[in-house]
Amino acid sequence: MNLYYAIGVMSGTSLDGLDIAYIEFSVDEKITFKIISTETYKYTETVKTVLKLAETFDTVKFLRFHNKVGEYIGDEINKFIRTKGIKRVDFIASHGHTIFHQPENKFTFQVGNAAYILAKTGITTIADFRTLDIALKGQGAPLVPIGDKILFKDYDYCLNLGGFANISSEINTVRIAYDICPVNIVINEFAKQQNKEFDESGNLGKSGHINDSLLYKLNSLDFYKKNYPKSLGKEWVSTEFYKVLNSENIEFNDKLRTIYEHISQQIANAINTGVGKNVLVTGGGAYNKFLIELIKQKTVKKLEIPSSEIIEFKEALIFAFLGLLRFLGKENTLANVT
Repeated sequence: MNLYYAIGVMSGTSLDGLDIAYIEFSVDEKITFKIISTETYKYTETVKTVLKLAETFDTVKFLRFHNKVGEYIGDEINKFIRTKGIKRVDFIASHGHTIFHQPENKFTFQVGNAAYILAKTGITTIADFRTLDIALKGQGAPLVPIGDKILFKDYDYCLNLGGFANISSEINTVRIAYDICPVNIVINEFAKQQNKEFDESGNLGKSGHINDSLLYKLNSLDFYKKNYPKSLGKEWVSTEFYKVLNSENIEFNDKLRTIYEHISQQIANAINTGVGKNVLVTGGGAYNKFLIELIKQKTVKKLEIPSSEIIEFKEALIFAFLGLLRFLGKENTLANVT
């Protein structure tokens, strides 16, 4: 048995912060993991604003920002190693923060230059997980399903409720996965209008009434008619999703309640199509009691909420796992899902 020690780093579209996880991998006939330490370094409002504005930067400013984010990630990793008393790290696997994701235009970009992470930490760094897949005519997403397939194979479905909802499962021994719909990337924006970082337990969402006209328009968006593989980016939210939201002049509470209904319907549609029963639910949305309740009302599947470490750090864990596969010279992307 060979042991490898990795640091996985993830920054999601919901802008919660920088997730860092220290993982022990045991590699034998199968690969198992142990989460040793975790930490989320919350973004300040200034950092959140800059990450949102980065897509508007000119070329020189953008490249400088890419490098600066790499230095920032390197500094946070050094702090993490120091405060957790970590002695051995074989490699870092950093996803970075997605600024552009347009597979239809053959590009994606995650800021956080790996060369600058390496320069700060002195540790082998693996990054830029999506570009090659897009160059090979894939979607560059989702990447997590290979980790679902190997590390979480006891579950029939793996449902992640982050900035976007995505799902992976096995159909006739073939792993399928895709983005379902936006979740926290939209809900968090509505919460901010009420001076809140997020909608705790879904309390804001359940205070309104469903608007049937808006619900119909949201459910009729073209993305939902496409077959997988398919993926979503914030560009789609900014244009297509908000175009529909802004077409209806209704009360704040009713609009948010309708968004919740839309999200729960789309997720229920996704998990109701297969034959499996147990659904692992991770991501920040797993804490949203109202959303979970709405999904449960629409399915007979069993939703399983794991430990907080798995809820919050599953993606950081799996990017560490993708780094491990790259470190071992193995394929770390499932072409059938991308």
